[in-house]
Amino acid sequence: MIEPRPFNADRALQLVTRTFEIEARALLALAARQGPGLAGAMQAMLECRGRVVVMGMGKSGHVGRKIAATLASTGTPAFFVHPAEASHGDLGMVMTGDVVLAISNSGESDELAAILPAIRRIGVTLVAMTGNAESTLARHADWVVSSAVDQEACTLNLAPTASTTAQMALGDAMAVALLDARGFREEDFARSHPGGSLGRKLLIHVHDLMRRGDAVPRVNAQASFTALLREMTSKSLGFTAVADDQGRVEGIFTDGDLRRLIERGTDLRQLTAGDVMHREPKLVRDDALAVDAAGVMEQHRITSVLVVDAQGRLVGALNSNDLMRAKVI
Repeated sequence: MIEPRPFNADRALQLVTRTFEIEARALLALAARQGPGLAGAMQAMLECRGRVVVMGMGKSGHVGRKIAATLASTGTPAFFVHPAEASHGDLGMVMTGDVVLAISNSGESDELAAILPAIRRIGVTLVAMTGNAESTLARHADWVVSSAVDQEACTLNLAPTASTTAQMALGDAMAVALLDARGFREEDFARSHPGGSLGRKLLIHVHDLMRRGDAVPRVNAQASFTALLREMTSKSLGFTAVADDQGRVEGIFTDGDLRRLIERGTDLRQLTAGDVMHREPKLVRDDALAVDAAGVMEQHRITSVLVVDAQGRLVGALNSNDLMRAKVI
């Protein structure tokens, strides 16, 4: 039966520091343990035309799930299969041409050992990540990646602590090297993270968010000031585009322009849209990234921009509210 001790803050902080130091030393020593095994494993993953199937039991399994997720999100198709479930049908997920990354600190996990012959018969490349180069797992593997540590951070030197930190770091290191070898770019990362902020910045274009058709306030230069004001009010965007019959933008009139005319005491009754419009308004292309449109608005301290196509014809309008709803800004 466990007998709890009174909490000692000083001892607890000492153990925390000791844990950090042991795990830091383990990571620093890890680099010196690597060689052809790690390079061969990464080349096999890079050349794999199937998927990287990660396996591991217990704490190594938890680490394996994270490694599989990191590989998948950085351009290396990967997923996790539980070794115990593999014995009961999930091995059918593994196909000829895959790479199996099996993780076990001891290399003697019963559940992994039981399926090694079956894995070999499938015709995959087997990579062992283990702390024991003489283990059953290592002997079956095509490539052995050393995750050995001198000691666990656990005061009993039993609980997987430094060893799982080493496994996690190795997985991250492989993912980083592989994404570099693949020429993986920000745009590729965004495609696998469409719900994240980077995905929104690199995947959403102006044409995805812009107002279009009748929702765009628009008059020609000959329109009366009354017609211009009516159009601006009905569309509730705080501006009206002025364009010719071919859709070429000639100017814009905004709420701010209206206030300035009123402050100057201008007689508005006989004016036309062409008389009051602001020439050379800020424009963005419909195929531009929404984040770039946000940059134009921020740079020029405006809340709306007109959107044109490749031929320079007015096709839409975009304001800051549209960008905020899409969480681009």
